Amino acid sequence: MFSRTVFSRVARQTAFSAIRPAATPIKPSPFLLSVAAQRRLLSDAVRQAIDKAVASAPVVLFMKGTPETPQCGFSRASIQVLGLQGVDPEKFAAYNVLEDQELRQGIKEYSDWPTIPQLYIDKEFVGGCDIIVSMHQNGELAKILEEKGVLVKEKESAEGEKKE
Repeated sequence: MFSRTVFSRVARQTAFSAIRPAATPIKPSPFLLSVAAQRRLLSDAVRQAIDKAVASAPVVLFMKGTPETPQCGFSRASIQVLGLQGVDPEKFAAYNVLEDQELRQGIKEYSDWPTIPQLYIDKEFVGGCDIIVSMHQNGELAKILEEKGVLVKEKESAEGEKKE
C-alpha cells in the first residue's frame, strides 16, 4: 500500500509537470503594490506636520469642515459627542482635512485608518466616528477624557453660568 501511494504521488507530479510550466512566477497583488506605493508617498515633511498637529492639543480631531460648520455627518456626530462629553475647548484642536489634500491623504496613512474623522487623545489614535460614538455610549470615552483631564471643570462651568 505504501509503495503504491508513493508511486501515485510520483506519477501525479510527473503528469502535472507536463501540464503546468516548471517556473510559474508568483506576482504580488496590484492592491499590495498600491498600498506600498502609498506608504512611500507620505513625505517626511507631511509626517512631521501631522506629528505637530497631533501634539498641538490633548484632544485633536481631524475632520471634514470645522467644529462650527462640519461638512459631513460623521464629522458633525464626532463634534457633537465631544461637546456632550464636555471637552474643554482650550484643550481641543480640530483640523479641516478639506483645506489640504496632503493632510487628507496623509492622515489616513499616518494612522493606518481609511476614514475621516479621526480622533487623537493625548497623541494616541482613538478611532473614527463609529468608535467615538460606541465609546460614548458605553462610557469608555468619558472615562478616558476624565483620566486625561481634558474636560471642563465643574467649578469653571458653574462660575460661567453664574456670571451670565
